[in-house]
Formats: sequence, C-alpha cells, structure tokens
Amino acid sequence: MVHILGIESSCDDTGAAVLQCNEEGIEVCSNVVSSQFMIHERYGGVVPELATRAHLQNIVPVVEEALQQANLSGPDLDAIAVTQGPGIMGALLVGVQVAKSLAFSWGTDLIGVNHLEGHIASIFLDEKAPQDFPFVALLVSGGHSCLYRVESYTDVVLLGATHDDAAGEAFEKAAKMMGLPYPGGVKIDKLSKLGDSSAFTFPRPMLHKGLDFSFSGLKTAFRQTLAQSSYKEGEDSQLLYDLCASFQEAVVDVLWTKARRALRQEDCDTIAVIGGVAANSRLRDVFQTEGTKEGYNVCVPNKTYCTDNAAMIACAGYRHWSQGERSNFSLTASTRMPLRGLRGGSNRRVSGNT
Repeated sequence: MVHILGIESSCDDTGAAVLQCNEEGIEVCSNVVSSQFMIHERYGGVVPELATRAHLQNIVPVVEEALQQANLSGPDLDAIAVTQGPGIMGALLVGVQVAKSLAFSWGTDLIGVNHLEGHIASIFLDEKAPQDFPFVALLVSGGHSCLYRVESYTDVVLLGATHDDAAGEAFEKAAKMMGLPYPGGVKIDKLSKLGDSSAFTFPRPMLHKGLDFSFSGLKTAFRQTLAQSSYKEGEDSQLLYDLCASFQEAVVDVLWTKARRALRQEDCDTIAVIGGVAANSRLRDVFQTEGTKEGYNVCVPNKTYCTDNAAMIACAGYRHWSQGERSNFSLTASTRMPLRGLRGGSNRRVSGNT
C-alpha cells in the first residue's frame, strides 16, 4: 500500500491531500482546501501578492490537517507530489519549497507535477472514470481551454488549445462587465437558470475551424451588446438573467461542438470534462444529454475535484511514481508549463475541420 501526499498552491487555493494507492485502485484519505475567496473578492480577481502571502500562512496548517484526517505522520508517506507549474510564481514557490523541505526531513520521494496533468488525473478519482484508453479530455478552467487525446495515465497528445482567453476567463470578464461579484462564473451559472438562452445571439468564435478555441471575440461582442442594452450595473432583472443565459449558451455550444469534433477525429467513444468550468451546471447538462444522444460516454468528476485541489496532484504524482520517476531537490516552479505530451514533451496532433 502506497501513501502519497499532494500539495497544490498554483493560484488562490491552498490544498493538501493524502491518497492511499495500489494496483486495485485509489482511495482519497483526506482532501483539505483553504480558500482565499474572502481575500480576493473585494478586488474582483486574484491578486498574486496577496495569494502568495495567504499560501505562506495556510500551507503548514493545511498539510497538518490532511495528515491528521488520514491518521498518518510524515514518515509514513512514500512520496510527496507537488504542483510545480503552471500558475502564479510566488504561489507555486511556496508549495514547491515546502514539499522539498518535508521530503528531505521525512526521507520521502519527491515528485513535481504539471497542474494540467493533475486536472486530467482528477477524472480517475471519480467512480465513473474512463475504463479504457485512449479517450478525449476537455480541460476548461480560468486559464486553460484545451483538448487532449489521453493515451495512458502519463501520456497525452494536445489536440487543440485557446488562441486567447480561456473559457473560465471569459466567464469572469463577462461577469465583471455586469458588475457581478467574484467569482463571476459561478454567479452567471446561477442567474442563467432564470434567463432565456435565446434572448441574445452571440458569436461562436472558430466554431467550424479545427479544434482550437478563441473567446476574445465573444467577450467583445458581449461588451458591445451590454453597452447597447438598457442594463444598469447592479440591477437584478430579467435582462440580466437573459444576458447571462445567452452568454453561457454560446460558451457551452463552442465547447461541446469542439469536443464532439475531437471525438470523431480521434475515433474515441469517451470524453472526460475536467477543470473548474466543468462544474458549470449547463455545461454538465449539455455534455451528458448530447453525449448520450450520440452514443458517447461522458465522464465528469465530482465538483469537489473540478476546481483546484491536491487530491488530483497526488493522483498524477502516484502514476509517475509507480513508473519509477522521481524529482530531485533542484525542483523549481515554472509559471508556464504547457502539457504537450509525456512529461511536457512537444507533440501536437494537427486537427482537421471534420
């Protein structure tokens, strides 16, 4: 039986988790997350300096809590997996340095994990995880919108990525235009349930072009529509609900269309939807409904594992650890770590327009 401690501090959540792993499966013994929501809410987004300070204050108590819930001590661990990038440099360094210190002190193995790979691994924490390889993975978050062909637990091929804004970023910017509080994507999701998604017709950028994404044009169109409307910031009205529903529908429509194209191109029958935006209720509904209608198996993790968490980092770390991979104490953080294949290689499949 293997015990892995995961540490996540790439953005504004400090996370630590302990996984118990063997060839038969993975059990989450603890998954502790300290949110910085109250710190950043007043600024309408994450402030890197404040996030880093909060990680410094929270990381040791969070690790201690994770170990306590798992009824383990440091020397009981076989390895420590830590997010080394991408993310906010100061925030990442807090996690990496603590992980290195603990690994040295406890005599455990150290494994650096790509945050994006952690999100892909999150699907294996769910009881409805894909049963076979390969499958297509759609990673949608505040900073990333990517499609991957997942060949194995540790080998992926990039199929498409965003040219500008990520889907989650587009949600946040649209919410900010309407004066909605941070995190705006959650608020749009909630208000959309009261609106008419056909009230406004927003563009679907690059809908018929390959597997790459672009959401900047949609954001601009939304700003122009908002300026021409009678909406007043802060008002709670049907107009607000309709704007939210119509914008959300445009984003989800693009994501589903691209995902379906990737499934057809790669001749796969399973898609995993992962990342923070995968918690969006409309996205989950469309993918499940349309996927079932077309005979695809749609896997979406529990919402707990959609947003940033340390359990997914520990899961990804375990897969590499089990293959004999280890990091040394020269491990450092990187703000940009594109996942281009096995351990950050450069392979990318050229997509067609089918």
